[in-house]
Amino acid sequence: MKQVLLERYGQPEDGVRCAEVADVGAPGTAEVIFDVLAFPINPADISFCRGSYRLKPTLPATPGAECVGRVTAVGAGVTPVKPGDLVINLQRENWAQRRRVKSDDVIPVPPGLELRQAAMLRINPPTALLLLTDIVALKSGDWVIQNVANSAVGRLVIRLARARGVKTMNVVRRQSLVGELEALGADACVVDGPDLADAVKAHTHGAPIRLGLDAVSGGATARLSACVGEGGVICNYGSMSGDDPVMSRNGLISGAQTLVGFILGRALGTRSLAQIRAIYADLGEQVGKGILSAPVEKVYPIEEIKAAVAHAQRGERTGKILVAPNGSV
Repeated sequence: MKQVLLERYGQPEDGVRCAEVADVGAPGTAEVIFDVLAFPINPADISFCRGSYRLKPTLPATPGAECVGRVTAVGAGVTPVKPGDLVINLQRENWAQRRRVKSDDVIPVPPGLELRQAAMLRINPPTALLLLTDIVALKSGDWVIQNVANSAVGRLVIRLARARGVKTMNVVRRQSLVGELEALGADACVVDGPDLADAVKAHTHGAPIRLGLDAVSGGATARLSACVGEGGVICNYGSMSGDDPVMSRNGLISGAQTLVGFILGRALGTRSLAQIRAIYADLGEQVGKGILSAPVEKVYPIEEIKAAVAHAQRGERTGKILVAPNGSV
């Protein structure tokens, strides 16, 4: 079977290749085998390939934080899924044609779910949901501000917040994105810059913002802090800049603000398997109804993984880059 191997850290497209490896074999007790139908290339995957991610295994290693697959065989004692079911995998190493994992690591998804959207269900939808529910007890009418608002997570935050009556202030890098995000339900959009706080106040009319969602880090964190009200929380969940988050002493001391971090694995780790499955069942239903979705720019075959990884690093894309290891989706 085909599997992507990362053979050296550095420029991602230089370090990965599509290799022929031994098949995964038959399932053991409480194991599931599934064909990988599609996987997205996420920023965390790119960081993994560069060697800058929190996980840095001995090479060669296989990247891939998420995927969607179809079960082909199950071992003794497996009850949650059966052959033919669509599943997402809670474990990594998904840049491959086939996977063998423990049955507790697969989550069934609705059978009619569009495969491209199902491939992106594992990380971004629950990240957006839990950013809105786990950090601050938001109420209808509260304001949230986020940067990277055009990202997959940012778009999902807009949809999920609107359903809860929470207002979103969306920071973007270019004016051309504003109309698109407003069509999704964004309450307001502003272009990032040194005068961000003044631009935000003009839209909120001085209403306090309780939560800031930061995926850029560096000075962008401080700019969000300047927009958040007294006692508010800045939650950092990414670093597109490659820098650590920076906040002013004024925000931390005089503004009584808090800087916290978020990672999906830790947030899910506080929940039972039943609770995790319930979260994905609800999100899967919303994806199936078209309430939640993310754009896809291009789908590559696994043999073209170098081109796919290079494409995923381009700026101003219109959507995610996906790979289909077992034929087009």
